Amino acid sequence: MRKTCKIIQVSDLHLVSPGGMLQGSDPLARLEDCLADLNRHHADADLVVFSGDLTDDGEPAAYAALATRLTALKAPWRLMMGNHDDRAASAAAFPGVAGADGFVQAAIDLGDWRAVLLDTHEPGHVEGRLCAARLDWLDAALAGASNVLIFLHHPPVAIGIPSLDNSRLAEADRLAAVLRRHGNVRHLFAGHVHRLASGLWEGLPFATVRSTNHQSALAFSGPHRVSFEPPAYAVILAGQDGIAVHQQEFPCRDR
Repeated sequence: MRKTCKIIQVSDLHLVSPGGMLQGSDPLARLEDCLADLNRHHADADLVVFSGDLTDDGEPAAYAALATRLTALKAPWRLMMGNHDDRAASAAAFPGVAGADGFVQAAIDLGDWRAVLLDTHEPGHVEGRLCAARLDWLDAALAGASNVLIFLHHPPVAIGIPSLDNSRLAEADRLAAVLRRHGNVRHLFAGHVHRLASGLWEGLPFATVRSTNHQSALAFSGPHRVSFEPPAYAVILAGQDGIAVHQQEFPCRDR
């Protein structure tokens, strides 16, 4: 029997310098609680994907703190960039995280599945962007794979919350064209919105996940509002019969 692939998605850490607070919580302490929960329950994961906004403002000290904490994570892990991140500061703490083109992305084969981590961060923009170079890279990353899971920070689809939808992926139509050409993508996973949401986009299922620190309120009108629902990570089980996505809250010392 073919092995089920287990991938954990953790997103929107928004780390600040150690000891700092954000939205009434200590993001680093929240991350430590998340990592402890992962080691306790998911040390067998094939991959842990940290899908962007690793820091709140690209602080070098925050990346250094992340690098130190990740040494304790038992499962293999990969980092992605979000609109709050800084590629240069990240590269200083994680040498080799960026490719020769400067983007932080990867295609990782996990048994029958290929996880494709796509960089949608464009400095100076809150919304996601995909240039021709990244789309060409994606085209090559999809080639030859039977079953692909796409991870990206910015969701390509509107989730019905205007304050979040205004900063989703801008080049969603160009992304869709590449995915249609290959026809092997089975699910998309995004961060950025600090909410649990799921649905269909271009015939493909998608899911988003909560932040490890603070969440976005379910506000279908008006300005963006922060909410304080529990933090969570996603447990993705991709197997012969299909894909299951579990959204798992984790205990925090400050709750």
